[in-house]
Amino acid sequence: MTENGGVSFWLRQVGMPAPRPALPGDLHADVAIVGAGYTGLWAAYYLKRDQPDLRIAVLERRFAGYGASGRNGGWLTNSVTGGREQYVKRHGRDAAIAQQVAQNEAVDEVIAVAAAEGIDADLRKGGELTVANTPAQLARLRAFAASEQSWPATDLELLDAEQTRARVDVAGALGGVWHPHCARVHPAKLVLGLARAVERLGVTIYENTTVTEIREGQVRTDHGTVRAAHVLRATEGFTPDLHGEHRTWLPMNSSLIVTEPLAASAWEQIGWTGRDTLGDMAHVYMYAQRTADDRIAFGGRGVPYRYGSRVDQDGRTQQRTIESLTALLTRFFPVASDAAIDHAWSGVLGVPRDWSATVGHDRSTGLGWAGGYVGTGVTTTNLAGRTLRDLVLGRDTELTRLPWVGHRARRWEVEPLRWLAVQAIYGAYHAADRAELRGRATTSPIAHVADLVAGR
Repeated sequence: MTENGGVSFWLRQVGMPAPRPALPGDLHADVAIVGAGYTGLWAAYYLKRDQPDLRIAVLERRFAGYGASGRNGGWLTNSVTGGREQYVKRHGRDAAIAQQVAQNEAVDEVIAVAAAEGIDADLRKGGELTVANTPAQLARLRAFAASEQSWPATDLELLDAEQTRARVDVAGALGGVWHPHCARVHPAKLVLGLARAVERLGVTIYENTTVTEIREGQVRTDHGTVRAAHVLRATEGFTPDLHGEHRTWLPMNSSLIVTEPLAASAWEQIGWTGRDTLGDMAHVYMYAQRTADDRIAFGGRGVPYRYGSRVDQDGRTQQRTIESLTALLTRFFPVASDAAIDHAWSGVLGVPRDWSATVGHDRSTGLGWAGGYVGTGVTTTNLAGRTLRDLVLGRDTELTRLPWVGHRARRWEVEPLRWLAVQAIYGAYHAADRAELRGRATTSPIAHVADLVAGR
C-alpha cells in the first residue's frame, strides 16, 4: 500500500529527526534567520564559518528540512531560474554569463562542502538529461539546444534518439539534450547533515517556533521576540504565511512518487547507469532520478495551487495525482509497470510573479531575503547563502554584483484572480500536452497564451 504524505519519502527513509527545543523566550542575536531549509542553513553556515563570533539564531516553524528542502526531487542542477535572457536588457550579456558560471560553480560547491563536512547525501554528478517524446517536444528541444549552445558555460549536447536511449531508455524518446552540471542528491540527507554542520559551528536552531512577523531589527514569534541587527527571510513557499507577505510569492505545489527498488533485470533494460537526473520537454513537465537504492523517484505537478495561498501540513497529495504520475512513469518505463509505488508526497515551492529567483539585503534596515526558486533551489540556495553572507558582512564581491541581487518582482494579484489565473495556465498547459500527444507537430498556441498570462 502506498504511503501518502508523512512529509516525504526521503525523511521517512532516514528517520524523522528528533525535535530541537523551541525558542525559550525573548532573545538578542546578531543575525536572525527565519527558516531552517537549505537557504537559511547555508546562510548560517557561511556566516558562522567566516565570522565565528556572530550570534546566529535560526527559527523554524516545524523542524529543519520540513519544507521543500526535505521533499524535492533531488536535482542539484545549474539552472538559472527564469532564464539568463532576463538579465541581458538590464545588466548586459556578461552579467548573464556570470550568473550562469556562478550556478555551475554552486553545484560543485555543494558537493565539496558535503565531502568536507562528512555529509553522505548519495551525491552522484551524472548530469541532466532532458528528453522529447513527441514531434512538438522535439522541435522545442532543438530550439532550446540551439539557444543554449549560443551561450558559454552551458556545455549542452544535443542527442539523437539512439544516443538518448543509450543514456536512459525512455520509451518513445525521439531525442534529448544533456549537460554535465547536475548531480543526483538525497534531499533529506543533505539538509539534515547541513543542519548538524551548522550546529557544530555554534549556531542554534530553534524548532517548533512560529514566526508571525518580520520587522526591522526584530522577529516576532509565538515564543518571544528575537532582536537582531540583521534579519534574513528564508521561507520560500511558506512566505505567504508571514504578515505582509501574502502576495509576495505564490506557493506552487509539486508532487512525487517513488517505486519499490527495481530488479536488476529491469535496470538492465532501462540503463540509467550514469545516474543522470531526468526531465522532459512537456509543458507540464516531469522530473525523476534513479535513487541510490535503485528506485525511481518521479515527480510533476498535481493540483498546482490551493486557493488563498494555503499550504499543506505533512505532504499528503491527491489520489488522482498519484494515479497520473504512475501512468506517466509506466509510459516512460513499461518495464516498471508492475513495480509497487511505495510512497507519494507533495510540497510547495515559491513562485515570484516574474518566475525569477532573488536575493538581497537592505543595509539601512538589516532586512534580507532569498528565494523564489521555482523548483531550482537545491543549487541556488547555496549561491544565495554565500551571497547573503557577503551582503551581511558588507563585502563587495563577485557574488554581490551578480544580476539577481536586489531583484524584486511585482506582487501577485489578489484572490480570486490569482487562483483563476493559475487554474487557467495549467489547464492550458495540460490541453497543449494532450494535443501534442495526439500528434500535433508544433507547439500549441494555447501554451504560448499560457506563457504570456504566467509572465514567463
